[in-house]
Amino acid sequence: MSSANDRYVIVVGIDFSELSDRALDQALEAACLRSNAEVHVLHVEPETWVNVDLPAAPDPAARTEAMLQRVQQRASERVGALGSRLDGERLKRVVVHYRRGAAGEQIAQLAADLDADLVIVGSHGLRGLQRLLLGSVAERVSRLARCAVWIVRPKDHATEGRVPEIEPPCPDCVKRRQETGGAQLWCARHAEHHVRPHRYSYATNGIYASSSAPYQATPDSV
Repeated sequence: MSSANDRYVIVVGIDFSELSDRALDQALEAACLRSNAEVHVLHVEPETWVNVDLPAAPDPAARTEAMLQRVQQRASERVGALGSRLDGERLKRVVVHYRRGAAGEQIAQLAADLDADLVIVGSHGLRGLQRLLLGSVAERVSRLARCAVWIVRPKDHATEGRVPEIEPPCPDCVKRRQETGGAQLWCARHAEHHVRPHRYSYATNGIYASSSAPYQATPDSV
């Protein structure tokens, strides 16, 4: 659904972690790619959780105000850190929110309340027992939200965070791309042509230079 005044609304969930800072940065930068954009920064506190970083508030209203100030401070810090990378002509405003409850539900609900165009959340990439016990806010949001969801996670193709079915990158291929500035994608072994290749890759020197695309194939096994 398009908003009446053609706003572009981004909701980003934060938990004050380094990963959520990255999600907030990407939300601010993404907003600058659109006209008349605004970013809504939301922190959700579980009902039963006590934040030891803040002194005990005498009443719920005081605690809400304290948390809103903390969210405002973090948003201001990230805006300041990005500096000239942000386009003030496009990013019209940044609004902070604080809610209590289940994070996934509250993020999706705020997106619905605002008729948001995009939700951005971080994912710590938990797996196995950790994922079972702690759940995944990002996964919950992606199921509940009725708009596009952008999941920010640490880049981790080669170490313990990878999915078992996905092989890590070939070190020789990575080195070759670094040496050639990305002009060549594969190492000598993976650049060989095979009768029955498992995967095909087509590389061009530019988006519109399809006619110059050289054929490259990767083998059936690494």
